[in-house]
Amino acid sequence: MADTLENLKSDLLQAPFCEGLSKEHLEILLGCAHEERILKGRFLFHEGATADEFYIIVSGRVGLELDCPNRGGLGIQTCGAGDVVGTSWVIAPFLWRFDAKVLEDSRLLSMDAAILRERCRVDPVFGYAMLERIAQVKAERLDAARLQLLDLYGNPEEGKHVARTRIK
Repeated sequence: MADTLENLKSDLLQAPFCEGLSKEHLEILLGCAHEERILKGRFLFHEGATADEFYIIVSGRVGLELDCPNRGGLGIQTCGAGDVVGTSWVIAPFLWRFDAKVLEDSRLLSMDAAILRERCRVDPVFGYAMLERIAQVKAERLDAARLQLLDLYGNPEEGKHVARTRIK
């Protein structure tokens, strides 16, 4: 068990998501973490299901997809070692907003979302640290989705100005 705990701790310390966390906050994450190995082609979760886990990819790749009628899965972002998958655990109603498909055999750190939410509630400093990091991941996901939309619906006529609507 000590070996496993030390491996989990080492994996957490190497994850960019955990950079700058206090020793106490790393211990909180460690306390609700376990390792998962998922084979290529399997899904971590599906859009609309309960977001009950939070993942840090140690090795492998996971693709985030939107299920598009008549098209199948539309890739939004491919995540690899060091990336975070499953940020919906922190935002009510705690439902997945994408499908997460394992693109190659992967090793992940999986954390119990219910425990994390409770720890965030009772320790506002930890909660803020988590929200700050989740907000960064969400911003990166939004940028990735934006780029996918530009690829999909960008102006096919080169040199032609694309009108932009400002949101007020």
